[in-house]
Amino acid sequence: MALFGRKQPPMLGIDISSTSVKLLELSRSGNRYRVESYAVEPLPPNSVVEKNITDAELVGEAIGRAVKKSGTRTRTAACAVAGSAVITKIISMPANLSEDEMESQIQIEADQYIPYPLEEISLDFEVLNPSEREPNKVDVLLAASRSDNVDRRVAALEVGGLQAKIVDVEAFGLENAITLLIDSIGDQHIIAIMDVGATTSTLSVLENNSIVYAREQLFGGRQLTDEIQRRYGLSYEEAGLAKRQGGLPDNYEPEVLQPFRESMTQEVNRALQFFYSSSQVRAVDHVVIAGGCASISGIDKLISAKLDTKVTIANPFVNMSVASRVRADALANDAPAMMIACGLALRSFD
Repeated sequence: MALFGRKQPPMLGIDISSTSVKLLELSRSGNRYRVESYAVEPLPPNSVVEKNITDAELVGEAIGRAVKKSGTRTRTAACAVAGSAVITKIISMPANLSEDEMESQIQIEADQYIPYPLEEISLDFEVLNPSEREPNKVDVLLAASRSDNVDRRVAALEVGGLQAKIVDVEAFGLENAITLLIDSIGDQHIIAIMDVGATTSTLSVLENNSIVYAREQLFGGRQLTDEIQRRYGLSYEEAGLAKRQGGLPDNYEPEVLQPFRESMTQEVNRALQFFYSSSQVRAVDHVVIAGGCASISGIDKLISAKLDTKVTIANPFVNMSVASRVRADALANDAPAMMIACGLALRSFD
C-alpha cells in the first residue's frame, strides 16, 4: 500500500525515527532479495521529537551522511510519517468509477471524513476490495496527513540529496515487511509486533497479515540510556555508546539492564491487554519484537515466559543475501530496528 505518492523504482527505504536515520537498498532476483546497501546515522538531539521533524536541515544532513556511508548511487527514496500523524478511514464508493473519477469524488467529499481544511492536508487513497455490504461498491482506504508532516520529510530528503517518490505510513511499511518473516515464524493467523523505539513503542496486531489494530505508548530505549547516564556519570552520547558496545561495570546487568528488561516485558504485556480489552481476541498466535531494544540479550525469552506465547526477534533479512560491501555482522545487529526501512525499500517491487 503506497500512500501520498506514486512509485517509480528503484528506491531507498528511509526510516526517520526520533534518534536516527536508517537507510536500506534492496535488489531482487526472482523471489530472492539482496541487501545492496544500508546505513544507520544518529540524529542530532531534538531534531526529531516524538517522530515529528523539528529541524529538516539537520535531519537532511544526517540523511546525506547515511547516503555517503552506505555507498549507494540511488537517489530516489520512500519515507514514512508516523501513524499518529495520519487519519485513515475505509469508505465505500461505486465500483464502476475510474481512478480519476474516484479521486475527484473523494476530493469533493473529503471534508466529511477529514477534520482539517483540504488545503492543509495531503490526501491519498487505495482501492481495497469489493464491499461485503454493498455489491455494487468497493471499499477504499482513505489516508490523510497534515501537509507539513509530509513536506518536512520531503524537504529533509532533498537536503540529503534524495528525491522522495513515496511518503508512506510507518504502519503500512511494517505490514509490508512482516511478509518477510512468515517463513521463520510460520503462517500465523494473528501476529502482534511490538516495535520498541527510543521514546515510543508501537503495538501493531496483524490478522492474516493485515493490520487490524495499532497503538502507541510512551516507552523506549532512551529510558535505559538515561539511567546509564545518571548511574555512571556519562554524557548522553557516551551512555548510548556504552549501551551498544558494552564495557560498563559489573553491576550494570543486575542493577540497570535487568530492571529495564522487566519494564519492557511489562510494557509489551500492557499493550496486549489494551488490545484484548478492545477486541474479541483473547490471545495472539505469535509476538514479534522489533526496534533497537529488541537486540537486548534474553528479552525474547523473558517476554515469552511472561506471555506464555511464542516470541521472535524481528529479522527481515533472514532469507536475504548481502552484497559484499555490506557488513553482514553490523546488519544482523541492526536488523530488528530495520523493519520499517525494509518495508519502505520493498516499495520498489510493488
